[in-house]
Amino acid sequence: MRRAAVSVPSNIAEGQGYANRREFLRFLRHSRGSLFELETQLRIATRLKYVSDSESNKLLLEIDEISRMLSGLANSLKELNTSDKSEAIHD
Repeated sequence: MRRAAVSVPSNIAEGQGYANRREFLRFLRHSRGSLFELETQLRIATRLKYVSDSESNKLLLEIDEISRMLSGLANSLKELNTSDKSEAIHD
């Protein structure tokens, strides 16, 4: 679970470092994949009673919020990509 949790912001940072929208979007997809891994692992840990239901529910709400933020960021980059054919995300 720690590896998946650390992978989410790490992929965002790595993708942003490429200074290219296409690559950034690819790493945002990796980040969402790690977030879904974390959600799955949390659900399994809850079923196995390693995590309480109340703690799990709190974390699942945070995962959902982060997922929505990642989707919003990806959508805004896609919109920029269609309005501006330049690939650079830094000036």
